[in-house]
Amino acid sequence: MNVLLFGSGGRESALAWKISQSQLLKKLYVAPGNPGVMKYGDQIDLNWKDFDKVREFCIKFSIDMVIVGPEDPLVNGLADYFSDTKALSEIYFIGPKKKGADLEGSKDFSKKFMQRHDIPTADYKTFRKDQLSEAIEYLNETHKPYVLKADGLAGGKGVVIHDDLNLAKEEVKEMLLDEKFGEASSKVVVEEFLEGIEFSIFVLTDGNGYLLLPEAKDYKRIGEGDKGLNTGGMGAVSPVPFISDSILTEVKNTIIDPTILGLSKDKIEYVGFIFFGLIYTQKGVKVIEYNCRMGDPETEAVLPRIDEDLLEVLKETAEKRIITRSLKVKEETAITVMKVSKGYPGKYTKGIVIKKIDKQKQKDTIVFQAGTKLMENKIVTDGGRVFCVTGLHKEASVARDKAYGSLRSIEFEGEYYRADIGKDLGIK
Repeated sequence: MNVLLFGSGGRESALAWKISQSQLLKKLYVAPGNPGVMKYGDQIDLNWKDFDKVREFCIKFSIDMVIVGPEDPLVNGLADYFSDTKALSEIYFIGPKKKGADLEGSKDFSKKFMQRHDIPTADYKTFRKDQLSEAIEYLNETHKPYVLKADGLAGGKGVVIHDDLNLAKEEVKEMLLDEKFGEASSKVVVEEFLEGIEFSIFVLTDGNGYLLLPEAKDYKRIGEGDKGLNTGGMGAVSPVPFISDSILTEVKNTIIDPTILGLSKDKIEYVGFIFFGLIYTQKGVKVIEYNCRMGDPETEAVLPRIDEDLLEVLKETAEKRIITRSLKVKEETAITVMKVSKGYPGKYTKGIVIKKIDKQKQKDTIVFQAGTKLMENKIVTDGGRVFCVTGLHKEASVARDKAYGSLRSIEFEGEYYRADIGKDLGIK
């Protein structure tokens, strides 16, 4: 099969790494990719926003399957374009159409979906620009911490939590009237704060059945001990020790099954990944958010544990042949640690040379590049999250040591990483 993968981060590096091992693969193209994917396929200068160019490429290179890593192409209807274009409609497409992608693309849509199908989540109300006074009144009736979410995609920055009521009121004004997050905050969801332990569950679905992928826990805060600003993710661990069989059964019965059934009831065609951002509270497991794709850096911890040909599984999904079954998973623990640029998630410098990143051949470790590019035949930084290393071993502490050992051997000026990934789970 000839496969076109969209995306450029660590998630897409992990997908490329896993797909390259498939017996079904003939040629892999990654657009735009990064230098790290060149071990597994061709890095292509192709912008998903130019639908006509995408169509021409797919026809010229006889693409059999398209896989979308990030959410933007899905929320903006790339899957719909393929389905509606005769020359492309027979190509397998992994990723939901726009309506399904709205589970991530609109907080209000996802909340109404969960409410409609009795899926446990935080209480909430949604407010438009002309409802500022109602939003402030609602804040007066609720309790701190105050959770405010921009309805649309805001590059991972659209969620704000305040302990101070006055700050929360000012925040909702900035979001609605001052367009703090642009069009994304033309509507704002004010949500009940949920206290508990967060974790992530992933499924691959054809809209009828689903495959349950390995779970993971990621680390969003920039600082150790989960302090400081939110990031795209500083590391991940899979499996998650505190997720018992009873918790997993609860998740399946109260969240996953009703979600898949709800998509069918609402006639929402969905082929692809669903990310469930969950929190284990005193009142049971609740949904924080849906994503219409795999998480990053969770993907870099989850895929190494899958003990099946991923491309075969994706083909099975695209052909809508999934009958809910158990996926073969390795018993090893995967620990992923991200190395980032100085200043991230704020301002940072690009173009810094990375030393030894292309010389890593340690057993049981995998280097996934993210914010990198080639400049004068050298790999340099090109983003906040630069690369991550995944360690894999039956003993979690050994996996952790391997990840950190390899991570430290790759250097660039101003580098930063969290040294506590997995410690809160008792992995040292």
